Amino acid sequence: MASGAVQEEQVKLLGSWYSPFVKRVEWALKFKGIEYEYVQEDLVNKSSLLLTSNPVYKKVPVLLHNGNPIAQTLVIIEYIDEAWKHNPILPQDPHERAKARFWANFIEVKLTEVVKTALITQGEQQEKAVKEAKEAMEVLEGEAAKLKGERVFFGGNNGIGYVDIVLGVMCGWVQVIEEVGGFKLLDPQKQPHIHKWMANFVELPLIKPTLLPKGKLMVHFQMIRQACLALVARE
Repeated sequence: MASGAVQEEQVKLLGSWYSPFVKRVEWALKFKGIEYEYVQEDLVNKSSLLLTSNPVYKKVPVLLHNGNPIAQTLVIIEYIDEAWKHNPILPQDPHERAKARFWANFIEVKLTEVVKTALITQGEQQEKAVKEAKEAMEVLEGEAAKLKGERVFFGGNNGIGYVDIVLGVMCGWVQVIEEVGGFKLLDPQKQPHIHKWMANFVELPLIKPTLLPKGKLMVHFQMIRQACLALVARE
């Protein structure tokens, strides 16, 4: 658990229940043992707090630390790691830390954002996104293949770290998006090492209780896909 000094600080997280980006920040806070207030945002009718805290993107997650807002998922996680030094999320070695940042950015740009595109598109645009996501999966499979022996997470022998938290969107959300979007990315035969990593990740006491019911996520992402496709059809 965090020290008494940490508990006295005001930490608030603006989020949405279905967002994998928000969940990453929650995992980081829980990993550090930081007490925080969670504020559920209605992204159709955004609160004035959200709009003033993140006036550029107007999105969740937003972390408020003693009233100071920090936006964008990866920025927030790194801020958490720097603001509370105990239980480091990023590696302490500068080279290993740089590598972790590289892979986190790769996952965000080459996988997470591309899967989002595949969810809300169809036809050639969706096919292109799925192809790009599969290529990213192959690259990540190569990295996961390096996890051997006692090292089952990217964070090292001592447990999860930055890359694991960022890649955690594979567990639950991507499988649901595959079904809703009508495409396939995850294949235990083609990505056995990623599959093994996922199996270990979801069983962690920190992670398992936080995973969302598949049915609830399915309904939500079906609504998102239908709304986006309908909007395109009207243009």
